Amino acid sequence: MAETETGNRGTTANGSKGFWPRTRKFLFSLVAVVAVFYVLAASYMYLNQRGFVFVPSGELAAPEEKGLENVAVETVKMADGTSITVWTAQPAQAGAPTVLYFHGNSGNVSTRWKRFKQILDSGFGLYAPSHRGYAGSEGSPSEAAIISDALEHFDKVTAVGGPVIVHGESLGTGIATAVAAQRPDANLLVLEAPYTALVDMAFEQYPWLPVNLLMKDQMPTRERIGDVNAPVLIIHGTADRVIPVEHGRRLFERAPDPKELLIVEGVGHSDLWTNGLWQAVLKKWNETGADSPAS
Repeated sequence: MAETETGNRGTTANGSKGFWPRTRKFLFSLVAVVAVFYVLAASYMYLNQRGFVFVPSGELAAPEEKGLENVAVETVKMADGTSITVWTAQPAQAGAPTVLYFHGNSGNVSTRWKRFKQILDSGFGLYAPSHRGYAGSEGSPSEAAIISDALEHFDKVTAVGGPVIVHGESLGTGIATAVAAQRPDANLLVLEAPYTALVDMAFEQYPWLPVNLLMKDQMPTRERIGDVNAPVLIIHGTADRVIPVEHGRRLFERAPDPKELLIVEGVGHSDLWTNGLWQAVLKKWNETGADSPAS
């Protein structure tokens, strides 16, 4: 039996609605639901973003518990009154540098004790602050606050005298680069598994979000590294699943001379120290022509 048309084009003779009106209503409802969920997800990410970037954990151990009897624990007051815990030791070798060490986004300064032992065993000094908001330190972490702290730490180290190696690990690479860019008297910048920018990392993980608009702590290392005066050593592993090795390569392209890029095949994000990182730093330090190089 053929359909008969009525005055309402969207309705058939039996009174049922047509296909396209029903489809339009469904699509409008679907778009509205997706929009609501998108706004909710974006709002959640915006409000909780620093919890993804800064992940302090664990109790702060004492250096002697880790066999580092020569390391002192100091409480340093920042310009805004925030108390920061620092592990520090003077160089055991005359003319040796002090390593100003900025740790990564998780754990705390005491979880890096095996690295510090290698530094100290080489006769170098150590100055390793616990980021604000991490175990042993007051305050809340942010890009601006931590970089401000880091500049103060650098000035305290240089006030004692002697050369300084600025070392950044993962999250700390952006901090270390910001310091070296603003303190031309740094003697060497070491970047362990660095990123071009935290906002680049966020875009790679959440390409559906307008991270350039939402992210508070963008940490644009790629923009700051061009202002570094010190020699730059970048070390990255090809099996890094946290910060892809391409970040290290792209950062190296932007770094000024003198610079060196060491790509370690098959090594992951946290395994560079057990695969020759410190030996590479010692070699680079010797090549800088600094007084009394370590061996």
